[in-house]
Amino acid sequence: MKIIEVKNLKKSFGSIKAVKGIDFQVHQGQLFAFLGCNGAGKSTTIDMLCTFLKPDAGEVWIQGHQLQHEDEEIRKSIGIVFQDGLLDDLLTIEENMKVRAALYGLKGKELQKAINDIMNTMHIEKYAHRLYGTLSGGQKRKCDIARAFIHQPQILFLDEPTTGLDPQTRQEVWNTIYNLQKKYQLTIFLTTHYMEEAMSADYVIIMDEGEIVARGTPFQLRKQYTRDKLTMISNHHFIQEWLKEKNIQYIQNGTEITAFIQNTFEALPILNHCQKYIEDFEVTRGSMDDVFIQITGKELHI
Repeated sequence: MKIIEVKNLKKSFGSIKAVKGIDFQVHQGQLFAFLGCNGAGKSTTIDMLCTFLKPDAGEVWIQGHQLQHEDEEIRKSIGIVFQDGLLDDLLTIEENMKVRAALYGLKGKELQKAINDIMNTMHIEKYAHRLYGTLSGGQKRKCDIARAFIHQPQILFLDEPTTGLDPQTRQEVWNTIYNLQKKYQLTIFLTTHYMEEAMSADYVIIMDEGEIVARGTPFQLRKQYTRDKLTMISNHHFIQEWLKEKNIQYIQNGTEITAFIQNTFEALPILNHCQKYIEDFEVTRGSMDDVFIQITGKELHI
């Protein structure tokens, strides 16, 4: 079931065409990764979807509501976690949640139940009476997600949710997000500079210079745009000569010989033929970083 549908969406700022007529769909319950370098049009697109910015042209439906005609209903159906937190450093977590819940018209017992439910789901009830400004980065991020989900939206926009967090804390935050998604059949619309996070997505779109330049599952994109690598440790010239004879592309760095292969199965005949000359080896699959660089010619910088 389509929960977001975008047709011919455009936005310009003077002579700069930030978004050049893009089309895509997001299905209910998906983890949808929306990638692009700074200036690719990614943030402009998200601002339009979230009703912050008026499109120049195009049509958008979110949860069955049409952008620019039913914006209030769209805002009720989405939650947004910004890269920079919006909670008040000088209020407790519970006080922050009450302020946010009240903005959605929740009152009395309904308000308190919504706060208790989301704090228990996010496992942040122990922070209820602590000031937001005193929490660690990971604790703040969990509270930011709780704030965005206080009204139980169907779609959660995550804008680089783990930037600046250490690997262990990033994993904790993602475990929380996955639990939330599973419990509520939530649709996640993700932007990230961490390609390993995009690897977990159900579907990926890559933007560059205002256009969608690639789309597909992580597996499809890696298969189309990358090659696997077989790295062998050897002091013998036989391997290089044999790879040349078979027209297999490779690079050498000291005793490391890296052969480029279309898939991991292509490593087997090489290993079988060169086995007695190999001290050690490793097969690595193409990564989403490789995909991104191959498509855009650019690296993502955090």
